[in-house]
Amino acid sequence: MLRTPPQLFDDFEADLLTREQLHAALAFHARGLIEEVVEAHENPIAAWWDGLLARKTAARLAARHGEKRLRTIFAALSEVADFPPAAWLWNALHPDVPLFCFFRLRREPLFRLLKIIHHAGTIRVTVEHGPAAPTPIIREEFTLTHRRGGGLEVSNRRSC
Repeated sequence: MLRTPPQLFDDFEADLLTREQLHAALAFHARGLIEEVVEAHENPIAAWWDGLLARKTAARLAARHGEKRLRTIFAALSEVADFPPAAWLWNALHPDVPLFCFFRLRREPLFRLLKIIHHAGTIRVTVEHGPAAPTPIIREEFTLTHRRGGGLEVSNRRSC
């Protein structure tokens, strides 16, 4: 499982990684971003369509639940150790990254936020992620609780 940049910096500060290992891991992340930009450039119509769908989804969810809450949900999910979409969600709290960038509705690997339920101080979030057809998409439900110092943390995870 690929570690996210914040996890890599934590590992570096804990002397678990050398500076060269840190740079190599960050370069791997950068190459992934560059590949997506090249892919969007090579197929601009599909990229435009994906962006449009993601913008509509993000706007609908932000109107319903609030952008700040969505960002804190994504940040909490990015801290789950073996959750593949963490590679895209790790910078969700950064206000300069548009909210729609975190949704992958048609591009592989998929990431969809299906349901958010607020109840008695907890938030239940149902997500779908994984490769597109023909393999089955993974559906999981996370229970998030509020941290004492602010933010959310995953307290329970189950497959649906």
